[in-house]
Amino acid sequence: MSKTYENAAKLVDREKRYTVAEACELVTKARVAKFDETVDLAARLGVNPKHADQMIRSSCALPHGVGKTVRVVVFAKGERAQEAREAGADVVGAEDLVERIQKDSWLDFDSAIATPDMMGLVGRLGRVLGPRNLMPNPKVGTVTMDVAKAVRELKAGRIEFRTEKTGIVHAPVGKVSFGADKLKDNLMAMLETLQRLKPSTAKGKYFKSITLSSTMGPGIRLDTNQVAALLE
Repeated sequence: MSKTYENAAKLVDREKRYTVAEACELVTKARVAKFDETVDLAARLGVNPKHADQMIRSSCALPHGVGKTVRVVVFAKGERAQEAREAGADVVGAEDLVERIQKDSWLDFDSAIATPDMMGLVGRLGRVLGPRNLMPNPKVGTVTMDVAKAVRELKAGRIEFRTEKTGIVHAPVGKVSFGADKLKDNLMAMLETLQRLKPSTAKGKYFKSITLSSTMGPGIRLDTNQVAALLE
């Protein structure tokens, strides 16, 4: 471990469970790298992803974005294609775009949107886009007729997330440079979204553990009881 990391780790009491405000303040102080580190949330939920009705997959519009430029492609034709371009999509296409991805292995984008009528065509890319979490999906709002709104939201900082096999959701909630207040706004937006998506079949405590950390920094564990109280 580097000295910088050791000094950052000393700031964090591993036995303590921090409030949301304390954690957001501390994660900006416990930075390690010289670059602007991403701040990530790891929430272990009381769900069993093996059951389809407890698999959580959705998106969340963060008030202050994620602090990076998001490259968006749109599969659409005609009027919808024009709307996507006007909304700021980086690349818009149909058969030509599918062919570019298939033949040239072009994947220089972060998110993909498609109109419902294009999904038969886009389905050919399932083996390529699926493993990279780039496949348009109605659950996260990327299969839609309102492509302009979807493009604007993704560009502004809407993030997609899903529960892993262990019931953990990982999601970026901003950059260290955002400061505590903006990080808190983003973090609460994400936690409120997770709370709203709680499956009716999930039993027991929903937020099992919540950890906040910067890219290279130590994990900061939150007080789940305080979080639950904030979300009531």
